[in-house]
Amino acid sequence: MRLAVIADVHANAYALSTVLEDIVSRGLGDHVYHLGDLVGYAPYPDETVDLIRSFKVQGIAGNYDSTVATTYDHCGCQYEDPEQARLSHESYQWTLRHTRDSTKRQLSALPFRMDLRPGGGHKAGPTVILVHGTPTLNTVYWHKQRPDRFCMKMAAVAGARPGDLIAFGHTHLPWYREVDGVHYLNAGSVGRPKDGDWRAGYAIVDMAGDRPEIEFVRCEYDVDAVCDGIRKSTLPDLFAEYLRTGGKPASPDKAMA
Repeated sequence: MRLAVIADVHANAYALSTVLEDIVSRGLGDHVYHLGDLVGYAPYPDETVDLIRSFKVQGIAGNYDSTVATTYDHCGCQYEDPEQARLSHESYQWTLRHTRDSTKRQLSALPFRMDLRPGGGHKAGPTVILVHGTPTLNTVYWHKQRPDRFCMKMAAVAGARPGDLIAFGHTHLPWYREVDGVHYLNAGSVGRPKDGDWRAGYAIVDMAGDRPEIEFVRCEYDVDAVCDGIRKSTLPDLFAEYLRTGGKPASPDKAMA
């Protein structure tokens, strides 16, 4: 079975639309799952969730989704300095004010975790475990630099066995790794990449063989249109530069999501 996993759209409906069209063109329209953080930082939260529904994409709650849905004090994001914290809080408050109640209800209905059995639950086979941050909390960052022992601890918490794959997002940086037979995949970010590549990113997973085959995909989209939308809104203009540069602006906006 082949499936597509997308993460961290962050209200960038332009990037999401392009990615979903690319996924459909590859024949994976019925096998696409999102890893959370549908909203935040860009001006299209309702449109993004509407697209997810129209394409019948199943998925889980990211920290931004669950905090917006519950009107929490903040988005649960990570900051490196007070300016980053200010910008992140500004984004969060904007999102709370500009997201429909019906959209918030849809976000509140997203599960924390999903387990997929690509080979069917009627026989032994690998499980694909979908979370946003980690199997413990959707606010914890699972960076590529985490040691093997951290991965093994998360696998134990998730109940993962050799051959299983844990897919997540949250850091906006794509990577893949295997530790003691368990596979770990960060799908990167559709709507707010942080690796210096402005193109929307997602991952394709092929579970047909003895071990998963991973393909990272990047899609060009109309980034000028979403940047224009940011500037016409009351969101910080710096968020537009962030998108143009793939998270590497000259200005000091490095706020985590």
